[in-house]
Amino acid sequence: MASSVNPPRGMRDFLPADKAHRERVLGVIRSTYRAHGFDEIETPVVEDSERLHAGLGGDNEKLAFAVMKRGLTTEHLAAVTEPLELADLGLRFDLTVPLARFYASHRAELPSVFRSIQIGSVWRAERPQKGRYRQFVQCDIDIIGESGAIAEVELITATVATLDKLGMDDYTIRINDRRLLTAMIEGWGIPAEETEHVLVTLDKLDKIGIAGIVDELHDKGFGPAAPEIKDYLTTLLVDRDGIESSSLEVPATPADIERVMPPGADGTVIAELAGIARAVNEVVGRPVVQFDPWLVRGMGYYTGAIFEVAHRDFGYSLGGGGRYDGMIGRFLGSDVPAAGFSLGFERLVDLVSLPIEEKGDAVALIHDGVSPADLVALQARLIGEGRRVRIERRPRNLAPLLAQLAASGFTEYAAVSASTTELEFKPIG
Repeated sequence: MASSVNPPRGMRDFLPADKAHRERVLGVIRSTYRAHGFDEIETPVVEDSERLHAGLGGDNEKLAFAVMKRGLTTEHLAAVTEPLELADLGLRFDLTVPLARFYASHRAELPSVFRSIQIGSVWRAERPQKGRYRQFVQCDIDIIGESGAIAEVELITATVATLDKLGMDDYTIRINDRRLLTAMIEGWGIPAEETEHVLVTLDKLDKIGIAGIVDELHDKGFGPAAPEIKDYLTTLLVDRDGIESSSLEVPATPADIERVMPPGADGTVIAELAGIARAVNEVVGRPVVQFDPWLVRGMGYYTGAIFEVAHRDFGYSLGGGGRYDGMIGRFLGSDVPAAGFSLGFERLVDLVSLPIEEKGDAVALIHDGVSPADLVALQARLIGEGRRVRIERRPRNLAPLLAQLAASGFTEYAAVSASTTELEFKPIG
């Protein structure tokens, strides 16, 4: 039986037109980030297995692809108790862990406040489904070495500018702070060491609703706190007619944040969040930043402000990030402030429509019985004039060929024969 010609599950091939579209979107993202003062770096697609499983990547560590050690024998297989003992490397599951390692390695060569761009593929052993792949591109910007809120303001402002350049609208940037979430959960009498378990449950609010949250809290052993949590959620999400909303966004002002948080929320943290929102909203000229009291973000390494791109027409995030001041210290031995924002490229690229920016400089030479030497010489001459040139043999039916050329960005063609003395270019389409 012949082997399958399909790519591995959860991974994809891209036809020329699709690849060209992806590159146009990436071009807008890169140029906008660079305009905001960020510099692009590149890190290896693999990292040491111990680093990928050091507790920095949250649940994504469970989805990491391992690279087996070379020269393994049956004796090695029999001697281990854990499969990961057979691996020394792994494919990166995000770009943040490699960035932390990169900064620790090159700190002496970098500015005191380093603004980075990372764009590249990452791999996770997901269960493939619509919109969820095992190989996908992430587009990250990070600011390392800045402890003040200017880092969050820069990151969000650059992200908003990028989304606007891509033609996105009707989106908001939801913000929260892990310190507010932690204090809220501890206020319900849940021990600090159990905070993450409750956060994982709250993060599912838009998917399973209040009843689902309560059931899961009971299943996890947090039944005593469930009634108070249910009352809190019901007060804010259920209207007088008993209709339940799946999420809540309010203006990120101190008064509005305090209104939707349980009593006793830290006023200093609230003021910081409100200041970030006010600064961004003033710069972009509209209230794009909103407060979401149950925005969690799944990664356990966040230490302060967190943010996420939400769109009213889609039930999923288009990107997110936050402050992670404790991660780089795991490599250096001393903490370094850091914050980042990652765009969900695979989701964005399907929503964005960008024009093909060819300006009459992409031409096709459609020939019939012309020697290769003459054709290539003609192509070289046109390339020297700054044009993109493709040579095509003339088919019986010209229409399908012209349609393919148009899809690839070609705007003109010329028919070439052995007797051609002067090219006459005609528009395609």
